[in-house]
Amino acid sequence: MARKLFGTDGIRAIAGEPPLDRRTAFALGVALGEWAQTTQERDSVERDPEVIIGMDTRESGPWLAAAVAGGLRKSGVITRFAGVITTPGVAYLSRSGHFVAGVMISASHNPYQDNGIKVIDHSGYKLADAIEELLEARMYKWLASGEEASELPLTEDPDLDSVYSDFLARTVTGEFRYRLVIDCANGSATRVAPELFPRLGAQVTWIGNEPNGRNINLDCGSLHLESLRERVLAEGADLGIAFDGDADRALFVAHSGRLVDGDAVLFLTGTEMQRKGHLTGPTVVATVMSNLGLEKALRRHGIELVRTPVGDKYVLEEMLKRGAVLGGEQSGHVIFTEFATTGDGLLTALRVLEAMRASGKSLDELIREVETFPQKLVNVRVKEKKPLSEMPAVQAAIAAAEKEFDGSGRVLVRFSGTEPLARVMIEADSMSRVEEWTARIAGVIAKELDGTISQ
Repeated sequence: MARKLFGTDGIRAIAGEPPLDRRTAFALGVALGEWAQTTQERDSVERDPEVIIGMDTRESGPWLAAAVAGGLRKSGVITRFAGVITTPGVAYLSRSGHFVAGVMISASHNPYQDNGIKVIDHSGYKLADAIEELLEARMYKWLASGEEASELPLTEDPDLDSVYSDFLARTVTGEFRYRLVIDCANGSATRVAPELFPRLGAQVTWIGNEPNGRNINLDCGSLHLESLRERVLAEGADLGIAFDGDADRALFVAHSGRLVDGDAVLFLTGTEMQRKGHLTGPTVVATVMSNLGLEKALRRHGIELVRTPVGDKYVLEEMLKRGAVLGGEQSGHVIFTEFATTGDGLLTALRVLEAMRASGKSLDELIREVETFPQKLVNVRVKEKKPLSEMPAVQAAIAAAEKEFDGSGRVLVRFSGTEPLARVMIEADSMSRVEEWTARIAGVIAKELDGTISQ
């Protein structure tokens, strides 16, 4: 049965509108509670199963948390409320404590009007598709019953944030005597980061650390690096760090003002792990969107880059399949399986600082070897998603581009999974070649599928 409520990252919508209204959130609590009752591992002392709930700083977070908790209570499940915490923080607490599951209420990098509910099992991983289908069936059953939903007032347990912060601190030794500018995106990082980085010896200037419920990701955070770059340059800081709304990703600004994405982070952490003998394979897992420059730089160090479809879900699946310990995306989701089951922006920042300290080099020096090839993505809005293999003209255009590049470029053509779009991404050693071939291939697709081209 195909899932209707759960997408690739839980349930996400405009807060207050189906499927993210109070009744549906309550129904999720009921369904999750019923499932928790059947999976609870009992020890010698009988106790009711517990679920941990955390949230980012959106104004809709508290009532969504209370609605889910109300449903859990109806099913006889106890709720522990972490309050504002990161998504990887909930994942860590779910697997390190006695919780049957964790619930994170966040829409990540989306604007404040949106929100979402993500469920994490006791292992710290996202629920399997089959379990999400089971939860949906139970949710629909309760929604059809006509029963009233009731919220459970929640009291925050501040110790849970401290448990997570202590874990992060234990992943490093010594201090980081660096001048940092940190942008918390007015989101989840505003709770944990100000406690963590000063305790590790850093001198920090904070921006995006005054959440009001409506300013999460607003002109700040990992999607808006302009203000962070200005502050890094103005203060002569060693490093700028930007998190997104739920702090599961991090991007950086080097001392020179250079913007540093997830590809560069994969290079510097991958080569550092290889130097220590910690990089299995040696392999790094990334998506098809990672730049060809990363692949070439890793190859010079004898490291293979394995590519997956777009999405950290697919990166993690491939990492587990291969036993790889490092993977991630350009967007800043980086997964270190030695420490975590999900991307963690705070953990990533610590690994970057660790590499800088170990080498005695600046971030600019560490990533100098990574040459970013010109890249462009063009969207073609189409009326149907006809298989590419059934369009000889499109196949011929792709083959012609690949022949001309002869290893000095990449061609990626795919359909969007959520929109009526064909996406054409070209990388090459010059922007003129990128422009020429994206236009040519997109034009062929538009002609074949009666589509319109947009940038």
